[in-house]
Amino acid sequence: MVVCPWCGTYYEVFQSSCKRCGGPLQPQEAAFAQREDLPLMPSPAPRPISKNYAWKLMFSDALAIVGLIFAVLGAIFSVVGFGLTIGVITAFVGIPFLFLGMGFFVIGCILAYTLYQEKQKIVNVLINGEAVLGKIVEVEENLMVTVNNRHPWNISYQFRYNGTDYEGSVTTLQVPGAGQQSGKAAYILYTPTDPKQNALYPHP
Repeated sequence: MVVCPWCGTYYEVFQSSCKRCGGPLQPQEAAFAQREDLPLMPSPAPRPISKNYAWKLMFSDALAIVGLIFAVLGAIFSVVGFGLTIGVITAFVGIPFLFLGMGFFVIGCILAYTLYQEKQKIVNVLINGEAVLGKIVEVEENLMVTVNNRHPWNISYQFRYNGTDYEGSVTTLQVPGAGQQSGKAAYILYTPTDPKQNALYPHP
């Protein structure tokens, strides 16, 4: 059995890439060949990861989900407000609905668009980034936020490149596995021209 390190999908028969997220899969024999105390090493760049993987990251990010909800609610409020504004009698109710809806819609779209651009950068790092061995420094569950009856997890990590220490973090709704706990070694993918653009591998 082969498990996709990117999205956790199980496959009975090996294939070169995941049908769900497009991430590259490693043969089971190669995974066993690695030292047990080291994490799974990323395949060489460029990695065949689907651009649509950015949307999967969006729907696993609590803040991105909030932005999308704001945009949807804003659109609904705007349509209802516009309909009420057309009627002379209901205009005094429709105008506040219309402006409230437009405000929600604009805020939601800006938030969702900004976060989508960030997810696209992460996908680009996952496709073309160089790999370096780093360490997970903190894993924390955010009990103040609930999305679909789940609390998001924040995984913080650090790595060194050219003598400089860099840090990064990722938020996920998936419970971190045994290999993504505080103090564990982890591979980090980064952009050599801008190491601040980095991502944890496998990306939760």
